[in-house]
Amino acid sequence: MVAKPPQRDLIRIIINNFIQSLRPRQFKGNFVGEDYFGNKYYEIPPNPSIGKRKSSRYFVPNDKEAFDQELAAEWEAWLRGRRDEPPSREELVKNLSIMEMKQRNAAELEATYGEKDDKGKALPKEKETIGTFPKYDEYEIIPGKDPEKKN
Repeated sequence: MVAKPPQRDLIRIIINNFIQSLRPRQFKGNFVGEDYFGNKYYEIPPNPSIGKRKSSRYFVPNDKEAFDQELAAEWEAWLRGRRDEPPSREELVKNLSIMEMKQRNAAELEATYGEKDDKGKALPKEKETIGTFPKYDEYEIIPGKDPEKKN
């Protein structure tokens, strides 16, 4: 006796797909971490059974009314998928201390070298005139015009 190839039961496939569509999906993400601004970051893992091959990443801002929310650079890279692993606490603390050091150094340089007018606006620096082309009275400045003759 020759074995028959298994037949596809179309009705059973439709019923199984319908039952799977009724199962609850994960809409709320798993908590991944928090940055020093107070934003919370979440991730919904991929689910290949429903055709979802990539994880979804999102954040909940600290201030829900602020539309120009500031994000840490490490977390933004994780959100956009430029890095696979979320940043560690040690990495965030290290980069924050470097950022604060640069801000202090910039403030010290501004206090030392920056001149301001009476309104607090920075004054432009004086340009040095070393290396400019010399002007002589016996040469024309504008070709064809006599320097002695005024219009």
